[in-house]
Amino acid sequence: MARAFAEIAFTPAVLDIQNQQGSASSYAKFLTPDADRGDQLGEAEAEFISDRDGFYQATVSESGWPYVQFRGGPAGFLKILDGKTIAYADFRGNRQYVSAGNLTGNDRVSLILMDYPNRRRLKIWGRAKLVENQDNPDLLAKLQIEGYRGLPERAVVISVEAFDWNCPQHIPQRLTLPELEPYLAGMRDQISSLTDENRILKAELGQSND
Repeated sequence: MARAFAEIAFTPAVLDIQNQQGSASSYAKFLTPDADRGDQLGEAEAEFISDRDGFYQATVSESGWPYVQFRGGPAGFLKILDGKTIAYADFRGNRQYVSAGNLTGNDRVSLILMDYPNRRRLKIWGRAKLVENQDNPDLLAKLQIEGYRGLPERAVVISVEAFDWNCPQHIPQRLTLPELEPYLAGMRDQISSLTDENRILKAELGQSND
């Protein structure tokens, strides 16, 4: 955990409950001036982000309600522009524009990126800016994924303010079909081998009975 995360997440109300529950002393060191700030994405974060094919994104409406949406695309559609900036092409969906509308009133955004097979989770806090296609076509071209059928309407550029890696304690292990394929391929090979072996044994048994 880094100081940038603690400064955002540990509000007075959160600190009050930590005091009540006896965990405040464990986290106090992350709020000290000499604690690592941890607001620059490094190689580990860049590699993790580039492997993801989706993430959960939270924004806040004008009425104060949170809105959480799953954003999906080809692996690597969330791009790292530099150590403090990430961006993605906002592909056309159901055209409700709830997240886009929320961000015009409150630019705060939070992302949760999941790696279910390895039970890893990265949380990112930042401030988002919407960039329309006509305002920066070069940026949209950079964010577009070759061969992907999605139509990018705009870019979402996020200035990272903090991030944090979570422990795997309560993360279930899940695999997508592509992630499961190596295991299925091995099982199919084994079944095929056993089927051939069974057929040969049956043939040999039939010959011995003759």
